[in-house]
Amino acid sequence: MTATPSSLGDGTGTGAHTGTVTTAVPARLDRLPWSRWHWMIVIGLGTVWILDGLEVTIVGNVAGRLAEDGSGLDITAEQVTGVAAALYVAGACSGALFFGWLTDRYGRKKLFMVTLVVYLAATALTALSMESWWFFLFRFLTGFGIGGEYAAINSAIDELIPSLYRGRVDLIINGSYWLGAIGGALLSIVMLDTDIFPKDLGWRLSFALGVVLGLVILLVRRHVPESPRWQFIHGHSEAAEKLVDSVEREIEAEKGAELPPPAGEITIHQRKSIGFGIIAKTVFARYPRRAVLGLSLFIGQAFLYNAITFGFGTILITFFDVPTGSTGYYFAVIAAGNFLGPLLLGRLFDTVGRRIMITSTYLLSGLLLFGTAWLFGRGSLTATTLTACWCVVLFFASTGASSAYLTVSEIFPMETRAMAIAFFYALGTAAGGIAGPLVFADLTASGVPGDTVLAFQIGAALMCAAGVVAAFFAVNAERRSLEDIAEPLSALRADESAGVAERG
Repeated sequence: MTATPSSLGDGTGTGAHTGTVTTAVPARLDRLPWSRWHWMIVIGLGTVWILDGLEVTIVGNVAGRLAEDGSGLDITAEQVTGVAAALYVAGACSGALFFGWLTDRYGRKKLFMVTLVVYLAATALTALSMESWWFFLFRFLTGFGIGGEYAAINSAIDELIPSLYRGRVDLIINGSYWLGAIGGALLSIVMLDTDIFPKDLGWRLSFALGVVLGLVILLVRRHVPESPRWQFIHGHSEAAEKLVDSVEREIEAEKGAELPPPAGEITIHQRKSIGFGIIAKTVFARYPRRAVLGLSLFIGQAFLYNAITFGFGTILITFFDVPTGSTGYYFAVIAAGNFLGPLLLGRLFDTVGRRIMITSTYLLSGLLLFGTAWLFGRGSLTATTLTACWCVVLFFASTGASSAYLTVSEIFPMETRAMAIAFFYALGTAAGGIAGPLVFADLTASGVPGDTVLAFQIGAALMCAAGVVAAFFAVNAERRSLEDIAEPLSALRADESAGVAERG
């Protein structure tokens, strides 16, 4: 590494020094073989989605119990699924934008620790709710923490995982939400059994269990390092070099062989932060096609999931007379289909390619949902066969939805990555969690098959539209360095680098 330091420092008092630096850190990280160090990153950062799926599913399943006399909380089921759900979504959108900005400014590690603490504290305090306003407040703060997690975690994962494995790892981690959903569905069956736990205790213990699991993740996460990519751009180039040196020594000792030389270097002018104006200009003016792609992917998957999963229990109860206490079993089955998609198809995003896989998963899920809507409208389905159809649809849809997070986390420059993730996540979450229920709630609860068919068709049409956009606008990012996919805003051109070398 060579550097031309600035005499001004970075002005933060944090020991960072801005200047011009030439480094091979990105290439050194991308040529690493898979190792125990990478597993530590996956466990420390990725497993939080399991907690998210666990909690969201629990809240949906305990809504009826909370509304019963003796639950310890004066609240209605409609308030849980309406007001509390909307506040959770509002918190997630707000947290994504707020913590996303802080993540790009102050680093990945600080923020993925802070957001997890916020999430866990709010979840614990939700379990202690005695009044409805308390429950609403901490549902908002829980969403605030989890929204921040999406920005901090996805940016850190993509910057630490080698380019050869980045697609499959990112998809599987985002898809692991559904492992938590399976656990939440099955856990709620036990926790809501009044032969085991009193009415006012079981639902509280469900939240408490999530807190315990989160504390274990927090202990592991302490060992996950800051992103060296963030470090060398923000004036901590020496720390970045030392970190990568230590990782290389650890992996060479594990593999018993020397690592190959890195493929190249990059020269950047370090800067401590990037303003909102530059971020917006970069995302929408410099990369307008990529911005349209991100919006399409997020909105498409958000509406599909609202068309299917958020009205899932209501559809089973209304049209197939499935008992309320049994819907958890059906949900666990479709949640399994959701997880298997990214798990089994994720590798193809790194081999077959992003454009083909994103396009095909979106189009297939949309077309299959159109087919399911047709069968449902004809009255050809039972609760079991409808669940089977949903499993197939969501096998592809979940893979596509996970690829939306992968896409926006790798197609924009390093300095804007967390904010880009936050923006598209917030917009997609708002569309799915606010506009979606307004569109689909009455349709799926009306008891009229044609209304539910229309809900399915809306979700299917938006997924197909997003698939068409991906066919034209998706970026072939497989096996490419992040810096090659989107050059950092701080990067110097070859002629500028030569000028710096002459002056140095």
